[in-house]
Amino acid sequence: MTTRVALVGGTGKLGSIIRDVVAETPGFDIASVLTSSSDLSELSGADLVVDASTPAVSIDVVRTAIDQGVNVLVGTSGWSAERIALVRPLVEAAGTGAVFIPNFSLGSALGTALAALTAPFYSSIEIIETHRDTKIDSPSGTAVRTAELITQARSGQEPVDTPYVDQEARGEVVAGVPIHSLRRPGVIAQQQVLLSGPGETLSIVHDTFDSAQAYSPGIRLSLPFARDARGVTVGLENIIDLGLQRRA
Repeated sequence: MTTRVALVGGTGKLGSIIRDVVAETPGFDIASVLTSSSDLSELSGADLVVDASTPAVSIDVVRTAIDQGVNVLVGTSGWSAERIALVRPLVEAAGTGAVFIPNFSLGSALGTALAALTAPFYSSIEIIETHRDTKIDSPSGTAVRTAELITQARSGQEPVDTPYVDQEARGEVVAGVPIHSLRRPGVIAQQQVLLSGPGETLSIVHDTFDSAQAYSPGIRLSLPFARDARGVTVGLENIIDLGLQRRA
């Protein structure tokens, strides 16, 4: 049986990659392609909604999919834990599934998992994330997710050291972790997590230099998972099974 996919934001950079992957994945077919300004009534008839729209539109896409009793796979940035909490009760009441993937790159998921694994051993942790100058939101969804997992991993410990964090130049504090966002032309994506202790610094760096090749494997894994999911799942690390406890 073929899964009919309604793709929102299908004409954008990520949406175009998702569209190609869906077309190449057995058992999945594109039923409709919407832009971020399309009427969401066009989602009707889909078996799975995939969202690659904009942060402002994404929440309406998710709510519409839930209202129609359809699972949704969200690749749009801007979904913090607080924002996901707004739709979690709706997903649970509907008995559907909502899967939020801040970054479809396998390497990004591994980098975030490594940051969470090492976080309990360091008190000074900061994130620097770099994206192209056309990226609307900052900090990136990947950096927000990384910060949230770092803080969860340090549960029961003292908060991350954030000296002089009241100064704007010290970045935005997300889940207790300072994040510094750079927007530069000619860049796709990079995330650095800097963990410092007495006499040493551990740097976890992930670079994306070809988005189509980097994101396609994660998208391919996420499609069947999202189709069959129930409840809320956050992060590619919960799909590729790194042996971590599922967190959302």
